[in-house]
Amino acid sequence: MALFWLDLQTPFPPPELALKEPDGLLACGGDLSMARMTSAYQQGIFPWYSEPQPILWWSPSQRMVLMCKDFVISHSLKKKLRQIAKQETRPNPFIQIKVDTAFVQVMQACAAPRQNQAGTWISQDIINAYTNLHLAGLAHSIETWIDGKLAGGLYGVSMGKMFYGESMFSNISDSSKIALAYAVFFLARHGVEWIDCQQQTRHLGSLGAAPVSRRIFMEHLKKTIPQTPPPWQAGILHSDGNIS
Repeated sequence: MALFWLDLQTPFPPPELALKEPDGLLACGGDLSMARMTSAYQQGIFPWYSEPQPILWWSPSQRMVLMCKDFVISHSLKKKLRQIAKQETRPNPFIQIKVDTAFVQVMQACAAPRQNQAGTWISQDIINAYTNLHLAGLAHSIETWIDGKLAGGLYGVSMGKMFYGESMFSNISDSSKIALAYAVFFLARHGVEWIDCQQQTRHLGSLGAAPVSRRIFMEHLKKTIPQTPPPWQAGILHSDGNIS
């Protein structure tokens, strides 16, 4: 089976035609336009490449998925979440979780060099592409603010009742896990059952994520993508899953 090459007008091939080695590589080329990115996510395809490579498009045979009902909260994190919830109604709480107030900053923080990592796939072109999705209401950030500073967070793409988690960062211990927990609270409250985590890692497994086959993943997309998305808006995210 050959790798598909895309020009600016070529549509994606069916995801099930992705190469087995490397797992899930479907196509190469095209662009990061709004139309291309939207089409990709509607079909469970995502871009992942490092410059100066051409754009690579993926659809793994096994997809790491965090089902909201299976999210694992450790004892220590549960304690922190209770403390945050108690402070929510106080003026100027020390820790706040926000939505869509610093989308570009979250992406830039996710792109920053990390220990034991040579580079990043989150290039300026990727930041621009997801910022365009954000401005169109399709990409969102969940942010942990500690003492008025952005301490951790995540961003992803929301389509219908499906959320695609892209990347997260943490400058202070557990700050990204706090953002993920609040994302789960919000998504579950509004009928989103799955968070796509794309590729398998031990860390994601410790949080309750597990692999599902491409076939099952695509069947889930067909049911959820046409549905009404959650009521995203910029503001403060509360432990009950509401934004104010």
